[in-house]
Amino acid sequence: MELGLRLSLCVLLTLCAAGSARGGNILVWYTEGSHWINMKPMLETLVDRGHQVTVLTPEKSLYMNISETSRFHYESFDVSLSRKEMEDLLEESIRFFMYEMDQMNYLQIFLRFSEIMKIEMQYSLLYLDGVLKSETLMNKLKEGKYDLLLADPLFPGSDLVAEILDVPLVFSLRFSIAHNWERKCGQLPSPLSFVPVALSKLTDKMDFSERVLNFLFSQVLDVFLSSSTRTMGRADIWLIRTYWDFDYPRPFIPNFKYIGGVHCRPAKPLPEDIEEFVQSSGDAGIVVFTMGSLIHNITTERGNMIASALAQIPQKVVWRYKGEKPKTLGANTKIYDWIPQNDLLGHPKTRAFITHGGTNGIYEAIYHGVPMVGIPMFADQPDNLVHVKAKGAAVIMELNFMTTEDLRDAINTVITNKTYKESALRLSMIHHDRPMPPLDEAIFWIEYTMRNNGAKHLRVHAHELTWYQYYSLDVLAFLLSIVLLVTLLFIKTCSFCFQTCCNRKGKTKRKAE
Repeated sequence: MELGLRLSLCVLLTLCAAGSARGGNILVWYTEGSHWINMKPMLETLVDRGHQVTVLTPEKSLYMNISETSRFHYESFDVSLSRKEMEDLLEESIRFFMYEMDQMNYLQIFLRFSEIMKIEMQYSLLYLDGVLKSETLMNKLKEGKYDLLLADPLFPGSDLVAEILDVPLVFSLRFSIAHNWERKCGQLPSPLSFVPVALSKLTDKMDFSERVLNFLFSQVLDVFLSSSTRTMGRADIWLIRTYWDFDYPRPFIPNFKYIGGVHCRPAKPLPEDIEEFVQSSGDAGIVVFTMGSLIHNITTERGNMIASALAQIPQKVVWRYKGEKPKTLGANTKIYDWIPQNDLLGHPKTRAFITHGGTNGIYEAIYHGVPMVGIPMFADQPDNLVHVKAKGAAVIMELNFMTTEDLRDAINTVITNKTYKESALRLSMIHHDRPMPPLDEAIFWIEYTMRNNGAKHLRVHAHELTWYQYYSLDVLAFLLSIVLLVTLLFIKTCSFCFQTCCNRKGKTKRKAE
């Protein structure tokens, strides 16, 4: 009888808990490439916690596959853009950053970069048209009664849709160029004296000339970059995909949450063939080499140069590479179309990581405490690797200028010089020593925003101020006016007193005569 009563009570409590924990209805804005890789762990965890997740996806996408088995729902929309046009723009951008930019002067770089950015913006507007100009889709979204919109603002338009649907907005962002969105739309304080703007390749320890460069870089880019301050500024929470293990210390505000390494996880066992190759390395260990999800191959000449360098180190090398097999490939190097990067970095035999400098790969290396040799290609990669080098955990090489000996020596340096491993382990300790794991923190703030129907109480009042109020220029002008008025009154008073005294002395002198 007593056992039956206890069972009934447990069932009742379970049903009450289930009834009170209502899952949210979350809409996710489309994204691509490594940004999608970063977003998926959050979505899968939200589904695990009972939320319904709907992902807006273009019918033609480079990385988002709506036909794959998934635990969240895809809502597709049409885009008047072919897959080939997308691939051509991607190839053109990569070719510019990898091979053309080094042969150009600053003016040519600016003009070519502006041309590419103009095309990318035109394509982005076509994506946005595919959502906003589809009456069927917009009606469906309005009827969906979503509790929140989650988006990476690098892919524009989510702020407009969130405003139309009147739902809270959460951004997941690595950074914007020169931190323009964070500063202008999120009102994040960024003192240029010690906060280097994104892509400047500067550190927080700047001398006078570097501070001048940082200031000019920020101001010039602010002129050319337009920000949808009102619509983007309505974001309730900004989930910034970095942390103090990788980034430099800086001021931040309550609705900016730092979740760097949100995709990182403990290593899993390797596939049998890779594990066998790794174990064959003995005490020398292995080097993991990958150029990320966008770079599939490089020129034949560069491929042979790299393979020659790898052949001269004592470690075995696991290289993700889809290009033509280099003629100089050594017996210690094995090429794969795909590798389990995170699991290899977490393997006890891994000694170093050769990386293009993508944020995802860097964070996996930090998570597992692996020193790096960086070969940056484009976008944020050069700036990312400057961060890791400043932290003492990486050596940076230039793809178009390094020699076989340069690369070989760089790999040997990060492996044999123990300071690189010690720095990587220190960064790993900082990464793990935080109040809660980054994925848990991201989920908490997404759910927090839904529970409170937004997080307006965390947004600073700076959003409501004009530029002159933000910098207290009106107060300064008022105080200067008071000082000028007092000074003027003082001068007038002194002048009056002086004239009065002079007049009295003149009268006294005349009487004496």
